[in-house]
Amino acid sequence: MNAKTEAAFTLSRQHEVVNALRAVLPAHSILFNEEDTRPYECDGLSAYRQLPMVVVLPENEAQIVDILKICLRLSVQVVPRGAGTGLSGGAMPIADGVVLSTARLNKIVKLDPHARTAVVQPGVRNLAISEAAQAHGLYYAPDPSSQIACSIGGNVAENSGGVHCLKYGLTVHNVLRVRVVTIEGDIIELGNAALDASGLDLLAVFIGSEGMLGVATEITVKLVPKPQQARVIMASFDDVVKGGNAVANVIAAGIIPAGLEMMDKTSSRMVEPFVKAGYDIDAEAILLCESDGTAEEVEEEIQHMTEVLNASGATAIAVSKDEAERMKFWSGRKNAFPAAGRISPDYYCMDGTIPRKHLAKVLLGIAEMEKTYGLRCANVFHAGDGNLHPLILFDANQPGEFDRAEKFGAAILELCVEVGGTITGEHGVGIEKINSMCVQYSEQERDAFFAVKRAFDVAFLLNPDKAIPTLVRCAEYGKMHVKRGELKFSDLPRF
Repeated sequence: MNAKTEAAFTLSRQHEVVNALRAVLPAHSILFNEEDTRPYECDGLSAYRQLPMVVVLPENEAQIVDILKICLRLSVQVVPRGAGTGLSGGAMPIADGVVLSTARLNKIVKLDPHARTAVVQPGVRNLAISEAAQAHGLYYAPDPSSQIACSIGGNVAENSGGVHCLKYGLTVHNVLRVRVVTIEGDIIELGNAALDASGLDLLAVFIGSEGMLGVATEITVKLVPKPQQARVIMASFDDVVKGGNAVANVIAAGIIPAGLEMMDKTSSRMVEPFVKAGYDIDAEAILLCESDGTAEEVEEEIQHMTEVLNASGATAIAVSKDEAERMKFWSGRKNAFPAAGRISPDYYCMDGTIPRKHLAKVLLGIAEMEKTYGLRCANVFHAGDGNLHPLILFDANQPGEFDRAEKFGAAILELCVEVGGTITGEHGVGIEKINSMCVQYSEQERDAFFAVKRAFDVAFLLNPDKAIPTLVRCAEYGKMHVKRGELKFSDLPRF
């Protein structure tokens, strides 16, 4: 098929899909002109872009049912999309597919302060749930850095966490029920408002499935009481190894902080001028350790953590005096990603998880990789649960720098697997880490993943070519991956 014939076929296909969708959606809910679809060409991983054939913005569940039935009938691939803040390319469109945005399903359906639950639509912002529950002394615990903008539907798709996930858990620990539309247009409910549900735990399977199994239309989340008090310790260390070991020592002492975050010197120095959080910019590493609960509980835990941190080699310790200072300490960590723009034109945010005892080893390994790839890396970690977010700094305008950043990222993920960890913690696999899945999982394990996919989506129309690598892709990866890091996603064909 020559280029002219292919373009004509594509246009004909677009007309067919748009005409079918017009039967179930108002005109303002269907976008197909390039200038209208351009904002949907990528998610937060803007290095990879693809214009979609059509974007649909349904306003209710019934419209989603109709859309999916049409896509199944016409064999059109569908990419569900939330707020587009994801960082792994999970919402990157397919050229001849439909992007289904849930942004207009943005109502809090019910908030029950007695049951401590909220029923929300997928387009509701993460932070909006806590804002609505605040009057009842409640809040929604998972708090990713993008919580001001990210949607709860996207949080469910990626199993998002946040700085307080050590004590309060990830999205999967805070969602009770999800109402889902399958590719056939059937409505199913996974989980329920009770403590447990009979049968297989399909709710946990769906959370973190990255839009590959169905489209969420309603989510029931748990709310927790706002603690009477919360205080943060900011501890400085003159050595990253001491800082990494201090994290393990805190947990080994039987303390489960509300938050336990680590930032290296590069991160502190890029953040401090941006937010003026009071960080020690001369420290090789700083830890932020939060305690919450009653005043008595907090006082006791702060004292215990201080003792452990001092014994671990802390060179300075500061404890927040009031809520304003606590929020000030956290503001630096929450703004680490945007602050990277102060010292680098571009950054590549990685996401891996390791056993806590290997924090120091991995930090030293990343430092060696900086020399290998000739790029700087700012490290910000959910240290308490071993979730790493190295920010690889580069300039996309310099030839070869993005390629080196990709190789650097792949090497970090391989190191995570090598020490007994995994290639993602909360950002998902998407397209960014799909090759690294070949490193972590065997052919048999990947077959099991595909079996689950087939059980929900036998036609393979929901977000295909994401998250789970095919046998062919892994075979190609094995052939090309001669040296560590000598491969990038763009080198590989789409399967």
